[in-house]
Amino acid sequence: MFRVFSGLWALLLGMMLLQVGNGMQGTLLGIRGVLEGFSTGQLSIVMSAYFVGFLFGSRMAPEMIRRVGHVRVFAALGSMISAVLILYPTIADPWAWSVGRVVIGFCFSGVYVTAESWLNNSATNATRGKALSLYMIVQMVGIVMAQGLLVLADPAGYVLFVIPCVLVSLSFAPILLSVSPTPSFATTKPLSLLQILKISPLGCVGMLLTGGVFAAQFGMAAIYGSEAGLSVGQISTFVASFYVAAVVAQYPLGWLSDRMDRRVLIAIVSMVTGIGAVIGMVLGDNFWFLLLAAWLVGGSSNPLYSLLIAYTNDFLDRDDMAAAAGGMVFINGFGAIAGPLMVGWMMGVMGPGGYFLYIAILMFALVGYAVYRMTQRPTRVASPIDGLQVVMPYSSQMAPEFAQDLATDAAQDGKST
Repeated sequence: MFRVFSGLWALLLGMMLLQVGNGMQGTLLGIRGVLEGFSTGQLSIVMSAYFVGFLFGSRMAPEMIRRVGHVRVFAALGSMISAVLILYPTIADPWAWSVGRVVIGFCFSGVYVTAESWLNNSATNATRGKALSLYMIVQMVGIVMAQGLLVLADPAGYVLFVIPCVLVSLSFAPILLSVSPTPSFATTKPLSLLQILKISPLGCVGMLLTGGVFAAQFGMAAIYGSEAGLSVGQISTFVASFYVAAVVAQYPLGWLSDRMDRRVLIAIVSMVTGIGAVIGMVLGDNFWFLLLAAWLVGGSSNPLYSLLIAYTNDFLDRDDMAAAAGGMVFINGFGAIAGPLMVGWMMGVMGPGGYFLYIAILMFALVGYAVYRMTQRPTRVASPIDGLQVVMPYSSQMAPEFAQDLATDAAQDGKST
């Protein structure tokens, strides 16, 4: 593991700093927007705008990299991210923030595509698994660290906006100054969305619904906390709980998914998410029950992303798996765009409790659809190449392709021994 880290430390350090900046600005905007008097509806548009940019960035970034290379894309997108971050407190207007969030989402998507393709090309068959694990770890560490930094200054001031701006700027230094050669770039041609829907209706519906739930966590959790009257420290702890629980639950659920009908596990995990949301809606006035709700929702909904990709792979040929990954991420992105808008509307109608009600509705709907799909066709036993590979929902479409390369290499190595 140390040898792998020594070869990829620049990229991994840069990505961790980027995640600190991204996680910090997402939570901070929710808190600052409430202080500025923005309505819940206005803030939901601001939060949704990030995913609009992210979706378009995931489609355009590969062509940008092919035309000008990894280094130039990194430098250009990084400078734009820093510029937008520092502009937020100077233009306290929800529409200006929405435009900034589109730009931020586009840039972060491009950065993730660049970093993940670079990481995949830099890894060998022997190091790919460790490299992917380290990448997921540093991403999670970055997001959790971001929540801790929010208590360092008053969210009504400028300092908390300067910190992510500086961290994002610094994140590119180790990457751009690294002596590692930049790789060539190639992407697979994705399957059409209609083809993927025919192959795995549950996978597509599940990705759409989990996209909405993830967006509620990433974009609206801080707004919920502000509307519920939580302190900045409590909001930070609440948001961090989603992601810490996700890390704890990913690998046990992955182990289970390769040993049972994935549809049953998807239904069970979705049920746990829904129950957690009900606890948050009914008992959220008590902070400890609120944290329990965050743990249940985050620890079950985030692993669903990997479970749904693995389930879809059960019905794909090896050559189509990476191609389908891009389409699945695209479907997830559409759900993420709609998520904050729906949450904002529901919170505007019924108060903070609408946040958890939205999550409960989506997850119980997924439970029902998973049970229905069990009656439509028999399950398939996962082969070694179909096994679940841990991928977080805030990565680009390159991460599932990276994970699939790992599964392919492992299966081929197993056949050759």
